[in-house]
Amino acid sequence: MRKVLLLVVVLAAACGKKAETTGDPGSAAEPAAPSTPGPHGAAAVRAANDMFKTVCAACHGENGKGDGPASSTLNPKPRNYTDKAWQASVTDEQITQTILMGGAAVGKSPAMPAQPQLKEQPDVVKNMVMIIREFGK
Repeated sequence: MRKVLLLVVVLAAACGKKAETTGDPGSAAEPAAPSTPGPHGAAAVRAANDMFKTVCAACHGENGKGDGPASSTLNPKPRNYTDKAWQASVTDEQITQTILMGGAAVGKSPAMPAQPQLKEQPDVVKNMVMIIREFGK
């Protein structure tokens, strides 16, 4: 039980933190870049990529397959963004709400943390949705 509690605390800290930039663009693999240039500015594209890499990839994996380092202990498993059936079943607005409000608020896993700080950064959220969509192509 102590291991599970510790894992929950670690995951909450990792998933709930704001994205940080290292200043070294070659330090880690970038999430899939949208196939079309981000319509919301280069800064928003960079911020979305950083957020995915530092927050989302811990559970969803760098390639969006739901196989991030924290995924092995989660039940249910994180969403596999490469699943074409799932991609077809969800709207951009549903993805946006899940990012902003967290899984529990939208009837999904409570392990998916909310990112309320992004409410003031709609262009970053739009680019995060584009990243998620790109995994399904």
